[in-house]
Amino acid sequence: MKRTRADKVVFEGGLQYHIQLKPGDIPPYVLLPGDPKRIDIIKSVWDESKELAYYRQYRSVRGKYKGVEIGAVSTGIGCPALEIAVVELANIGVHTFIRVGSTGAIQPGIEPGDLIITTAAVRLDGMSKNYAPIEYPAVASLDVTLALIKAAEDLGYRYHVGITVSADSFYAGQERPSYKDYLPDWNKGLIERLQKLKVLNFEMEASGLLVLASVFGLRAGVINAVFANRVTNVFEKKGEKEAAKVASEAVKILREWDEERERRGKNEFWIPILEK
Repeated sequence: MKRTRADKVVFEGGLQYHIQLKPGDIPPYVLLPGDPKRIDIIKSVWDESKELAYYRQYRSVRGKYKGVEIGAVSTGIGCPALEIAVVELANIGVHTFIRVGSTGAIQPGIEPGDLIITTAAVRLDGMSKNYAPIEYPAVASLDVTLALIKAAEDLGYRYHVGITVSADSFYAGQERPSYKDYLPDWNKGLIERLQKLKVLNFEMEASGLLVLASVFGLRAGVINAVFANRVTNVFEKKGEKEAAKVASEAVKILREWDEERERRGKNEFWIPILEK
């Protein structure tokens, strides 16, 4: 394969360097887990699936969920790794992204296995600052968020909706003591400050995804399974399959809304609940 130019890092035929996919390989609705192993959980809730590529942390599959074409690509950990996946997927025609991740809650009453649907994210990441100034909001697409809420309601899962904080650091940046209990003074009290702002949870990718989608004129939403609560200091790895089901169901809902929008000649912001 011959790379056509160094600045674009694209091979002949539009093959993207990191995700190893080209136009037409994956549907325009894509789920984004961090962990490549979570791909197995996601495709287990689909009717059918096909492996596409696996290069570094970027594992991709396509399939069908209730008759709707759907894809999934793992992004690895953090916003810098996610940026590569989102840019390259956008290059080959993906227009709708839903992060399917894991998270730690920082408010009481949120338990392991619960789901959190993000409306917006506090930008404690560094990657998104390369695309927009810090004053630019990291906000989820309204119709994607509503589709996630509807899917969670239809499936009967326990969920919460609100603001997430995304950090580049798993340890000190989330007020966890690092090696030899090192924690810089400026991060002490971070959780308490965020709690007062009614932020629900910590994770590491949402802000980057939401900024990129907004800047690119695409759609994005986020649903995370709660693994831990920093208030009660409990940890239990659960809720991944439920998050995968909600995200897949949300894609089906979005596809139906998109088809109805096109059929009626409505603009891109129309959804059925706006009907009188």
